Amino acid sequence: MRLGLIAGLIAVVVLALVVAYFATQTPPTTATTTPATTAPPTPSPTTTTPPTTTQTPTQTTTTPPKTTTTPPQTTTTPQPSACTTLVVLTRHPTDILDAARTLFLKSDVAKRYGVKDVVFRPVAAGQWRAIIQAGQADVAWGGGPTLFDSLYSDGLLLPLEGPEVKAAMAQIPKTIAGMPMMRVGSDGKVYWVAWAVSSFGITINKKVLGSYGLSEPKSWADLASFEYGRAAARGVPVTGLASLTQSTSNTRIAEIILQAYGWEEGWRIIVLTAANGKIYGGSEAVRDGVIAGEIGAGWTIDFYGYTAQLQNPDTKYVIPPDTSVNGDPIAVVKGTKCREAAEAFVAWVITGGQVIVFDPKINRMPVNPNAFNTPEGQRRPDLKQVYDYLLTLKTINFNDTLAISVENVVMYYFDAAVKDNQDVLQQAWWKLVNAYYSGKIDKATAEALARELTSPVTFTDPDTGQTVKLTLDYAMKINDKLGNPTYRDKIYSAWRDAARKQYQAVMQKIP
Repeated sequence: MRLGLIAGLIAVVVLALVVAYFATQTPPTTATTTPATTAPPTPSPTTTTPPTTTQTPTQTTTTPPKTTTTPPQTTTTPQPSACTTLVVLTRHPTDILDAARTLFLKSDVAKRYGVKDVVFRPVAAGQWRAIIQAGQADVAWGGGPTLFDSLYSDGLLLPLEGPEVKAAMAQIPKTIAGMPMMRVGSDGKVYWVAWAVSSFGITINKKVLGSYGLSEPKSWADLASFEYGRAAARGVPVTGLASLTQSTSNTRIAEIILQAYGWEEGWRIIVLTAANGKIYGGSEAVRDGVIAGEIGAGWTIDFYGYTAQLQNPDTKYVIPPDTSVNGDPIAVVKGTKCREAAEAFVAWVITGGQVIVFDPKINRMPVNPNAFNTPEGQRRPDLKQVYDYLLTLKTINFNDTLAISVENVVMYYFDAAVKDNQDVLQQAWWKLVNAYYSGKIDKATAEALARELTSPVTFTDPDTGQTVKLTLDYAMKINDKLGNPTYRDKIYSAWRDAARKQYQAVMQKIP
C-alpha cells in the first residue's frame, strides 16, 4: 500500500513536469501566430495597437521633414497666417492710401512677408490709443510729429530695429530745414521716421502779380504790406486765405505767423492779408483762385502749391523762412502681432514706395532723396528744386503745444472779427492806404493806424461782464471754454461787434 502511494506520487510529479514543459512552450507558438491569424480581423484595442506601433516608425521617418518645415512656419507661417493683412491707422486721404496699397501688394516685399492686403483705418487721432492698446493695429502712418511724439511718450510705438528697416532709414536725412526727420529715443533707437516732408507756404501767380507791378512775396508779412494794399485799394483782390474754421491748413499757417511774429504783430499780418484780398470757404478754393488768376498769392499747404505748379506754369510755390516744416511720420505700433511685416512695410514706404508722392493727385514731397533718381522722380524737377531749397532752409521752431492751447480762439476770432467784418475792414484799410500814398499822412502815422486797426480787440467778457483785451494769456485761459457752444456763440458775437466798432473808429481818424 505504501509502495502504491509512492508510485502514485511519482506519477503525479511526472504528469506535472510534462504539463509544465508544454506550458512553457505554448507562449511562443501563440505569440507568433497571433499577429498572422487574429490581428487583421480582430478590431480589439490590443490588436489595433500593433498597426499603430508598426506605423509609428514610418511616421517618425516622415516627421523630420515636417519638423524642419515647421520652424519657418512657426516663425513665418503663424505670421503669414496672422499677417496676411496689415492694419494701418492713418490720417491720409484715399488717393495716397489707394496708390500705396496697389503698389505695395505688387512688390516683392509683400510677397516675401506673405502680405495679401493692407487695411487702412482713417480714424480720428483721438481713437488711435484705444485701437493700439487693444492690439488691433500694426502701423501708424501720417498725422504729424505732435501726434506721434505723444504716442511715443505713452509707450505705444515700437523701435524700428530690423535690418531691413534700418538699412532703409540710413537713406533718410536726419534733419530737413532744421527739423528732425525721425524720433530718436533716449535709448538711441528710432521710434518713428518721416515718409514725406510737409511745409506751409504761399502759392503765387507770377503773371497776376507782374501785371500789377507787385514783387513776389518772400515772407508772410509781404502779403500784408502797403504795396499789396495799394493794388487792393484799386479793387484788385491780391491775396487769398480761407475761413479758419473751414481749413486746418490755413489755421496752422495763422498759428505759424502768430509764433513767428508774436501775438500783436502776428494778428496785424493775418488781418491785413485778409484786407488785401479774398476770404474763401476752404483751402482748396484758395489754391484754385491762384491757379485761375483770381488772386495773386494765397496761403496753401505744400502739395496744393505743387498741384498748382503742374496745372498752371504761371504759378509757383514759395516757402518763406518764417514758416514751419516737418516730417510726416510712419511707425510700428505696440501690440502688433506682425512686427517683421510691419517693419517691412515701413521700409518699403520710405524707399520703393516713395514714388507715390509724384502722382499728380498726391503731390507730396518725398523724404528720401533717392526718389528723385526714379523715372517718376526725374519727371518732377519742380519738386527737386524745392527739396534742395529745403535742405538749406532754417525755419522757426514751431511749438505745437502752444498752438493747440489757443487754436479755438484763433479759429473763431478770425471768423468773427475778420471774415464777418471784411467789408468794413477793407473800407478802413483802403482809406488808410490811399491816405498814405496821397501824402495825407506819413509812414509812421500810417503804420501806427494800421496797428490800431488790426490789434486784437478789447471787449466785454460774456461770463464776467468785465472789459478785457484779447491777449495771448487771455486766449489760453478761455480756449477750452469755446468747446461749449453757448459760451462760444456769446463770445463770438462780442468779438464781431467789438471788431466792427474798432474798424469804424480807426476809419474816423484817417483824413
